[in-house]
Amino acid sequence: MQKSLDRKLAAIHDDPQGCPDFILADAKDADMAFGIGAPGLSPERHDTELKYKTLGEYRDQIRAVIRQGIVDIVLMSASTSEQLTLREGLFDNSHVTPAIRANDATDVHAFRGSRIPQAPAHPFRTASIDHAQCGHLDCAPEERPRGANLGLYSVTFNNDLQLDLHTLEQYNAFRAEAERKGFRHFLEVFNPNVPGAVSDEQLPYFINDVIARTLAGVASAGRPVFLKIPYNGPHAMQELVAYDPHLIVGVLGGSAGTTLDAFTLLFEAKKYGARAALFGRKINQAENQLAFIEFLRHIADGVIEPIEAVRAYHAVLEKLGQKPHRSLEDDLTLQTNVMSYGGSSTFTSLPPARKSGESSEAATSPATTAGADDESPDFSSMSSEERLAYHRQRLGRLLGP
Repeated sequence: MQKSLDRKLAAIHDDPQGCPDFILADAKDADMAFGIGAPGLSPERHDTELKYKTLGEYRDQIRAVIRQGIVDIVLMSASTSEQLTLREGLFDNSHVTPAIRANDATDVHAFRGSRIPQAPAHPFRTASIDHAQCGHLDCAPEERPRGANLGLYSVTFNNDLQLDLHTLEQYNAFRAEAERKGFRHFLEVFNPNVPGAVSDEQLPYFINDVIARTLAGVASAGRPVFLKIPYNGPHAMQELVAYDPHLIVGVLGGSAGTTLDAFTLLFEAKKYGARAALFGRKINQAENQLAFIEFLRHIADGVIEPIEAVRAYHAVLEKLGQKPHRSLEDDLTLQTNVMSYGGSSTFTSLPPARKSGESSEAATSPATTAGADDESPDFSSMSSEERLAYHRQRLGRLLGP
């Protein structure tokens, strides 16, 4: 079965400016950062106790996302990928692409009591490409296609000669090994994780320049298939996209916030040229992950705008009898989102919040969500209330009583 990622990458390269396709990923690799707290808090707990979901429950959530078939990529730790990709074969008959976190630099070592992410990032890699591809070292050539053949490689530049040089050396070594083994990667470039590495005014352009400089010496066979970066504002996004239309730019979702935070980040990033988004904590901490993902897809496909999507999402939760984390009014506010695992002082540049009563314009693109059991209506001819009723009915039906 052709993977939707491969189809979309080809379509975007064929028409970088006009292609409407958007790549969406669920980042379920948090066990590489947070440890036991990665799956999130369990709903089955008393108010006075802290209880986390288990690794088994975390993997059950991933299985549900794969079966839903809406995202293009599911990003996992190598150990989870071994279970779901190699042992269970869950991606064999799915258009969803499995991916692993291929490295875990020290700025993602964000377990309880850790001060490590506050120090300048050092490169480190736990995962083995061979383990991702076939489950053991020294894969035979015919074994390599069995497992995950896509990985996230993360770099953090802190404007420090020795540290940044070491980061580049390790990335060079990874790319050489990956190319020899037929392993593709996408490149995550974090903002600096230490204060004062670069001025706030220069930060977005520091990141753009370091990306362009880092990849200038890399031939097509070794280049990342797309980027994953913080959304540093409209101008920086437009500048990077215009510089090289074939450098597909994606954004990271950052820390958890309101539902409007997530939906607006996706909407704004796409508006200014992003063609991919990877949401981790925002999906994992949603009241209903599958409904949340479906609205992300609707926004990415131009079916609905953020404020209307928040209202429709709350309507679905109400229909399903699920208590929201926040009131609708609170969920229709924008908060500042920290864009690093370690909680640095680097923030996104989202537009000012609109008033909760302000209506959004109707989008005109038809729905393209996978797995729909009915034909997409003409959204351009529907009122805001009619679209909300449609989403409430459809998602309630898909997600069960």
